[in-house]
Amino acid sequence: MEIIQADSISILDRGLLYGDGFFTTAQVKDGQILLWQLHKERLKNCQQRLHFPELNWSRLESTCKKTCHTMSHCVLKIMVTRGTGGRGYLPPNDAQPSVIIQTSEFPAHYKALQQRGLKLQFSVIKLGHQPLLAGLKTLNRLEQVLIKQDASKYDCDDVLVCDIDDHVIETSVGNLIAIKDGKAFTPKLDRCGIEGVYLQHLSTLNRIEKISFPKQMLTDFDALLVCNSLLECAFVHSIGDHKFNLTLAQRLKTQLESGML
Repeated sequence: MEIIQADSISILDRGLLYGDGFFTTAQVKDGQILLWQLHKERLKNCQQRLHFPELNWSRLESTCKKTCHTMSHCVLKIMVTRGTGGRGYLPPNDAQPSVIIQTSEFPAHYKALQQRGLKLQFSVIKLGHQPLLAGLKTLNRLEQVLIKQDASKYDCDDVLVCDIDDHVIETSVGNLIAIKDGKAFTPKLDRCGIEGVYLQHLSTLNRIEKISFPKQMLTDFDALLVCNSLLECAFVHSIGDHKFNLTLAQRLKTQLESGML
């Protein structure tokens, strides 16, 4: 396993050639990698499901913590590729993964989104079905690139994304949690979508049921929340012309974050 903390990578790397890899993005506060164990479990899940060789997890962890220990507030991104080699798409039997560690500035606008809520629209881009990759955060993100291009056309903070069956899956940046009558729900991610670390964290504090989300259901909920490791949890202000009760949404968000739902 090669750990790379530089600005260059081989032009023969399979991550570059085929998107053959996976990643996670974590928030760092006061030198600590938040929810590190869940991020490590995500990487392990990707490694196993994509049939990568076992990584040196203790070395990876110590390198990441050493990289971040002087950072006050930043973003840590860990990318794992299968390295170089193989015959076309077929990976080599003795693959030597490359691990790329990067830090960057924390998004300045996230604090404002948490305070005022998100204005959402629906994207016209649909997610295809691929159960073998469902839930994983792989390096194949062309659907998300198209979604972000589409989102730039609207007056909104983010877009809701459906699959080809018109079931709501996620937003362009995070998972969804809907609340109705004191119960929490999140879309099933068995055919597409990414299972985020912050959703896993909230699921350890609350019972969150996984269900199918037809588009028309969303406006029937008492509150809708968007979560990821950087934004953490933010309530939805509106979907198009539909506005949620913000006082109720803020209260339900607080209950969810404290495990009181």
